[in-house]
Amino acid sequence: MNTIVVTGTDTGVGKTVFSAALTGALGARYWKPVQAGPDEYEGTDALRVARLAGIAPARVHPEVYHLATPCSPHRAAEIDGVTIDPARLTLPAGTGPLVVEGAGGALVPLTRDWLYADQFAVWGAPVVVVARTALGTINHSLLTIEALRRRGVTVLGIAFVGDPVEDSEATICAIGQVRRLGRLPLLADLNAETLASAFAANFRVEDFA
Repeated sequence: MNTIVVTGTDTGVGKTVFSAALTGALGARYWKPVQAGPDEYEGTDALRVARLAGIAPARVHPEVYHLATPCSPHRAAEIDGVTIDPARLTLPAGTGPLVVEGAGGALVPLTRDWLYADQFAVWGAPVVVVARTALGTINHSLLTIEALRRRGVTVLGIAFVGDPVEDSEATICAIGQVRRLGRLPLLADLNAETLASAFAANFRVEDFA
């Protein structure tokens, strides 16, 4: 599997941290095509992923659009006086697997008439849905899965982030008919070593190969 797209059920669910873990585990390249606003930790998600994944900066592809305002890309672009052209969001060439991270959830708009889920369908790559285990995750997760499948997007599976909530996780996978890839616990000391260890203990790399 050469390209895997990572999306979330919402903003702040742990999508970037999971993307870093997956990138490191696969020895992959990483690409976030649109960055809206600075990452609260290190300026951009790309810089944070490079550090947490333990990969060389050369394996991180630059953003096509780097917007100043921390909000939905469609609105951030309008504020910045930028026009996002989905035709420019072509998957970057390179050697080895590629992890592509969206922004926020699957139905976040890139433009007034083009959503991330629409772009995922164009890419034609399987998608991993990252969901928190907190209250509300069943609804958010099932809506995300349904929205992706309506566009013909293949859902590779769902990756949970947070404390274990067995019934919610099992319910989502049963109703959504989606594979449970694993659950990434919240790490008090988050760095490349602890993240790699947590991913190895809770996921199987072969599920992404």
